[in-house]
Amino acid sequence: MGQKTNPISNRIGITRGWDSNWCGGNYAEKIKEDYDIRKYLVSRLAKASLSKIVIERTLKLITVTIHAARPGVIIGREGKEVESLKEELKKITSKEVQINIFEVKKPEVDARIVADSIARQIEGRVSYRRAIKMAIATAMRMGAEGIKVQISGRVGGAEMARNEMIKEGRTPLHTFRADIDYALAEAHTKVGVLGIKVWICNGEVYGKKDLSPNAGIAAQQAAQNQSRGGRGGNDRRRRDNRRRDNK
Repeated sequence: MGQKTNPISNRIGITRGWDSNWCGGNYAEKIKEDYDIRKYLVSRLAKASLSKIVIERTLKLITVTIHAARPGVIIGREGKEVESLKEELKKITSKEVQINIFEVKKPEVDARIVADSIARQIEGRVSYRRAIKMAIATAMRMGAEGIKVQISGRVGGAEMARNEMIKEGRTPLHTFRADIDYALAEAHTKVGVLGIKVWICNGEVYGKKDLSPNAGIAAQQAAQNQSRGGRGGNDRRRRDNRRRDNK
């Protein structure tokens, strides 16, 4: 039954890479350490709208890359939060930790952020149908090819648990080149736990894709720096021209 397969693990090596980049050593110990780091960061940075946490290792250094929709919450005033976060992670891992923070440019088409957003709204007693339909409309407006949301449990406080699915556009789970983002979130309500699954299709990938976890980030930063440099140069020219005119 193909629909039971996790769309992300199904595409590893095709359109997806690994979120933990390391090999060798005590495998079980490192897996446990990665789990502890992710669990701690998710609970500690709940308000930052986390998308994913990438962990890379060398012999003496652990590099943790956090992708979030609200990086300002993580950085804090003058970067004080980052320093305290480093110290806390050092206690968990007993190794040097380096933290990189990247902003998610389109949080509306990120399955993890969408699922968490729906779960928080349901916990805040917003109608589940309204929360899901708003998320779907926003995702489609931001350029997603398709989105599917499934909610399971005692939906709307009903006595008997059930599943409900709302979808729009196309989400071809059997097409391996389709760029499918998937996430599962839980909403803890008075009547019990509701499970929310989100599938978002962001088009199809043709040719060979860069599978490194932070692919495209360096290129984005270079483009941003160039555009800033370009604007700065134009501003200087304008100022010089104004001074000449005033003279």
